[in-house]
Amino acid sequence: MGLWTLTLLHRKMNFVHAYVWNLLGWATGLSAGEGEWTSEFSFFNVVIDLTDAGQDHMQDIVGLLFKYIQLLQQSGVCKWIFDEERSQEKGRELISEYGGNVFVTIKIEIGKLSAVCETGFHYQDKISPIDYVVNISSNMQIYPPKDWLVGSLLPSDFNPAIIQKILNELSPENVRIFWESKKFEGLTDKVEPWYGTAYSIEKVSSSTIQAWMSSAPNENLHLPEPNVFIPKDLSIKNAQEEVKFPVLLRKSSYSKLWYKPDTVFSTPKAYVKIDFNCPHAGNSPETEVLADLFARLLLDYLNEYAYYAQVAGLLYGISHTDSGFEVTLVGYNHKLRILLETIIDKIVKFEVKPDRFSVIKEMVIKDYQNFKFQQPYQQAMYYCSLILKDQTRPWAERLDVLPRLNVEDLTKFAPMMLSQAFLECYIAGNIEREEAESMVQHVEDVFFKGPNPICRPLFPSQFLTNRVVKLERGMNYCYSKDGLNPSDENSALVHYIQVHQDDFILNVKLQLFALVAKQPAFHQLRSVEQLGYITVLMQRNDSGICGVQFIIQSTVKGPAHIDSRVEAFLKMFESKLYEMTNDEFKSNVNALIDMKLEKHKNLREESRFYWREITDGTLKFDRREAEVAALKKLTQQELVEFFNENVKVGATRKKTLSVRVHGNQHLAEYHSQKSEAVQPNTIQIDDIFSFRRSQPLYGSFRGGIGHVKL
Repeated sequence: MGLWTLTLLHRKMNFVHAYVWNLLGWATGLSAGEGEWTSEFSFFNVVIDLTDAGQDHMQDIVGLLFKYIQLLQQSGVCKWIFDEERSQEKGRELISEYGGNVFVTIKIEIGKLSAVCETGFHYQDKISPIDYVVNISSNMQIYPPKDWLVGSLLPSDFNPAIIQKILNELSPENVRIFWESKKFEGLTDKVEPWYGTAYSIEKVSSSTIQAWMSSAPNENLHLPEPNVFIPKDLSIKNAQEEVKFPVLLRKSSYSKLWYKPDTVFSTPKAYVKIDFNCPHAGNSPETEVLADLFARLLLDYLNEYAYYAQVAGLLYGISHTDSGFEVTLVGYNHKLRILLETIIDKIVKFEVKPDRFSVIKEMVIKDYQNFKFQQPYQQAMYYCSLILKDQTRPWAERLDVLPRLNVEDLTKFAPMMLSQAFLECYIAGNIEREEAESMVQHVEDVFFKGPNPICRPLFPSQFLTNRVVKLERGMNYCYSKDGLNPSDENSALVHYIQVHQDDFILNVKLQLFALVAKQPAFHQLRSVEQLGYITVLMQRNDSGICGVQFIIQSTVKGPAHIDSRVEAFLKMFESKLYEMTNDEFKSNVNALIDMKLEKHKNLREESRFYWREITDGTLKFDRREAEVAALKKLTQQELVEFFNENVKVGATRKKTLSVRVHGNQHLAEYHSQKSEAVQPNTIQIDDIFSFRRSQPLYGSFRGGIGHVKL
């Protein structure tokens, strides 16, 4: 290893959840590990995402990093750390104290626990065959044949001399520092030739870095404690009954618990999902933003403690939803309840720390601001969802209210949000039904029981529903918009055909059409007409409302022209469908059946499938089997009739929504089209919310505690 790199990023972009949250308010994330490598050398990279305040403390941050590296070098190579850790793509939090506050300063990539590596190797989740082949073929270029299947998954022999040698390479003499920020615009003197990126180069001497170390905060860095989350009990529990699909194990006025014991994968792992449906979390743009801040701060507060769980193979997540927030845990089941109870305790005792609020608020503002830099096809998909989904609000409203919100607002909001809730729970894997019931009972007791419960059950009128606009048959709807990024040349179209509410027979007809039409659409619209690099035909499902959509992004043609070419393709496709032989039809049916019969590869994949049924409210856990049965009975004539009634250009039942986003190359064309007469059976949508309020809605599959379908 000849060089290592430190990258400091201060940028207007979405921040990926990283390994460290600096409570000094200087950083929002840190990751570290091996970067570019060959058989001759490799780079060790440390990447730190800076806040606005961190931009002003670059020298202190670099100084703290080198102080910790110096601690590692001087402490020597500890055998107990090797026994617990090994080189892999995981990080280690380094704890320090400054000004009386404990904060995470930096994380060096020491790696996965050795014990967990062995456990992880023996109980690793299955992945797709193509990914597995790629991994093994990569190992074949590096390792001897006996290690091709193992690669770097299992620990090597303990060699303190090599470890110390690598530590010693992490020196000021070998480091390259990349400091990236919008604030450097106009202050650079070089431009690289490929992308035109402006930059400057300055020499940083070892003595300069030594000075930064001396002036860095007077912290007390130390090595971490042993990891308490390493699983000890890896026994496989026998399911008390053979359960093929999730069952509603218990329900009350506070919660529902769906339970699915592992009868397939035989791994000591579990999956837990708790969705907090809080009516007060979505009353206004302000409450939506405050709920988002709540979820992000909660994750921030847990980072230091729960990071060790992640290293030990127990992952967790907390995310904002349309109706509140949800908690997810997946991994080894032995210590899972400890982590769950800690998360619940943090929720109940939530308090707003002003310094962290400022950092998280800054991140959220940048997230919202960066929406306008999304690709045009993503903007078109967003507008499509905004038109179709009832009770959704635009990002611009959230961005408008966010700067005005402060610590006091969140302090008042959090207990109000939690004052009423309903918990939708799903527990699966290597957990017995009594354990699952006990977990949910504990959560209920914490929130709803006791002399002064913090939470009350919902009234029947408050249960979450998923309502979708019901487009009128025989009508074409069109919504046009300028692209949000004026410098983007790309335009985009989403051409959506709404068909039906969830039904097995109609589902398979729509799916078979999409399968048969996908390759011809790509060939004609992308390869032949070369309308755009992004050309996709795919199914769409909005809470059980099914349809199909063409997504095309282009610089060469405007959205109106692309829309006309989609219609032309559908006319051309008629003959292909009508001329399809019986053997071709059967081949396509069998291909779709094979796709549906493909088994879930791991517990997480299976759980996501069933959780989608729960959140949509459809609860058709036997969906794949039922749709395979419907496919086996489907005739070619029925597919043709489905196409003629729902997809064919001019069909009386057809319902189409075109969302057009115009890049700077097609703005003139767009504005000239505004004066053109509207085509027959076409409705131009000028105001999304006026349109949405005027339209009928599909009934919601999801609606309350009384809706149970087993």
